[in-house]
Amino acid sequence: MKTTINKPSLCAMRLLLTKQLIMQPRGLQALSCHTNTRRSLAGLKAFTGLEELVVDNNLLGNDLQLPRLPTLHTLTLNKNQLTDIEELLEHLAKATPSLQYLSLLGNEACPNQLVSLDKDEDDYQRYRYFVLHKLPTLKFLDTRKVCKTEQQEAEARGAFMKVVKPKLSDTVAPGEPRSECSFMPYTPLPRGSRDGKNHKGVFAKCHYVYYGKHSEGNRFIRNDQL
Repeated sequence: MKTTINKPSLCAMRLLLTKQLIMQPRGLQALSCHTNTRRSLAGLKAFTGLEELVVDNNLLGNDLQLPRLPTLHTLTLNKNQLTDIEELLEHLAKATPSLQYLSLLGNEACPNQLVSLDKDEDDYQRYRYFVLHKLPTLKFLDTRKVCKTEQQEAEARGAFMKVVKPKLSDTVAPGEPRSECSFMPYTPLPRGSRDGKNHKGVFAKCHYVYYGKHSEGNRFIRNDQL
């Protein structure tokens, strides 16, 4: 026996379901708000019973604030504007104590070659150790399952695995306008050698000629072998 639901009936069912969610938001277990322009998740305060939350492809930044969601076990924040991994993890540890699945791909806070070409697999692995140190309940991070070896390494050394970038103030000489070198990458070289138009060099001739008489390697070569 087949049951056919026409469009008016389907719309009515959706409307009824929406009304029920408004009246009883705590009963909602899964919510997807992907591909929007959301900058805040303040509206989730009433959905304290959430178990799965998908907010990919939004504009969420470091000021992200989640209400306390004690039953949330799955959270995906892919392709947002998150840059401070430590601040985010400390907030998630308090707001989502039951979190088991977390995905942060596509954010600057998640160092991988999909976002930055200057990152490699070692950077990403250190990031995983640091995340697992902050959130030891995770069983799945990004696209990979958390293995026992990772858990042990995160517990032992995860606190020291944070990938740190030099601050802009460290690359600016005292009294120098910040705008002049804000576009330049970090370098330990003095300021005078950073500017390609203001380089210094020395060119001269050397009168010394090397004959190899004092070479240590010549001790093992006989004259008849030359």
